[in-house]
Amino acid sequence: MRPSAPPLASDAVLSPQRRIGELLRANDALREEVRRLRQENIQLGQQLATARVSSQSDRQARRAALNLMEDAVSARAAEQHQNAERRRVEDELRDANRRKDEFLAMLAHELRNPLAPIRNSVDVLRMNGADADANQHVCEMLDRQVGHMVRLVDDLLEISRITNGQIELKQERVALTDVVRNAVEISTPLIEAGQHQFDMTLPAEPIFVEGDAVRLTQVVANLINNAAKYTHEKGQITLTVEQVGTHAVITIRDNGIGIPPDMLPRIFDLFIQVDQRHNRYPGGLGIGLTLVERLVKLHGGEIAAYSSGTGRGSEFTVRLPLATETTTRAEPRKPTMRNRDTASRRVLVVDDNRDAARSLAMLLKALGSEVAVTHDGRSALSVLEEHQPAIVLLDIGMPEMDGYEVARRVRQSPAGQDVMLIALTGWGQEEDRRRTKEAGFDQHLVKPVELHDLKAILNAPARNGPPT
Repeated sequence: MRPSAPPLASDAVLSPQRRIGELLRANDALREEVRRLRQENIQLGQQLATARVSSQSDRQARRAALNLMEDAVSARAAEQHQNAERRRVEDELRDANRRKDEFLAMLAHELRNPLAPIRNSVDVLRMNGADADANQHVCEMLDRQVGHMVRLVDDLLEISRITNGQIELKQERVALTDVVRNAVEISTPLIEAGQHQFDMTLPAEPIFVEGDAVRLTQVVANLINNAAKYTHEKGQITLTVEQVGTHAVITIRDNGIGIPPDMLPRIFDLFIQVDQRHNRYPGGLGIGLTLVERLVKLHGGEIAAYSSGTGRGSEFTVRLPLATETTTRAEPRKPTMRNRDTASRRVLVVDDNRDAARSLAMLLKALGSEVAVTHDGRSALSVLEEHQPAIVLLDIGMPEMDGYEVARRVRQSPAGQDVMLIALTGWGQEEDRRRTKEAGFDQHLVKPVELHDLKAILNAPARNGPPT
């Protein structure tokens, strides 16, 4: 047996050293790994912090985006609401405008009806002949009031013309005292109804201005009426006229309800009215003071309103420039008429307003015509066969059977082919004229009818056959 070789002395000696070296290297490697891990940990911390910041920014961005979306949705909803509101307001305005037009047309119709018998009565009195002086005075007074009312109705139907100041003035040299007296005459019924004490002070010498007498009368009457309406029963109203420098000054004061301070700057605005609860005569369109202001300005004048407040009365002052000496005064012409300057015709008058029908019949008889009167459509058709008129003056706004239907039935009957059909009505819009033409009328006259229009109808040639 061969003995094994003994271990080398160097290997035995170096083994612990080698192990220590390896441990040292391993320790260094471990330290390096720890350092690297720490570095990575720092980097991971930085990345985590960055990620947190980024995440927070993302959340903020998302929140901001969400807020923007919510704002956009709210804006869209607000826009839709505004559009809906605007459409609603536009619809209300259109409806209000339509109702205004309908109201004005109805108002004109209702005002024209009482004017018709007044106009006819004036003409009858003028042709009467008895008590000429007294009759002439009454005729001038009634005719003047009719003229005022007719022009007021025309103004109501032309509201846009009023608000734009497009009113034609008939300029002449006018005595202001005459204007004021006429205005007081118009307003007297309202003053008496309120049992007011009315005091008027006029200058000893006449004061002349250049303007439209009817319009200036309208200005003063509106102001007096306004004072009477807004003054409690048995109140006091004063009117003074004086010359101050180169102007005539009209002042109207009352001790009525006054004008609130917040209303005073807007008192001449269109459709502005003081609290109607304190108005003794409620109603109206709220255009009276607006029209007054426009008319005064058209005459080159000024108007101002004063009041110390509610319950302290009101004062309106109108200043108008004096007329120049070269302006001549237009003298009123008194109409003269002859009773028998028209042809004798057979006429049928149809109107549910009995006073209007009766007064028109009186006027036609005074002009030499043979007249029959009825007050409803069915009776008119019966009388047509019996009376066989050459002319029918037919009202439109009658109950049960209106004038349009009566006209159509007249044209359908053999007795109605040669009849001259005249629409005599308070309705005067273009649509009304179109409808009367379609119904078979020959002419459309608006109440109150002028005497010269009646004469023209009575003197017109007889018609033959249906209207063209």
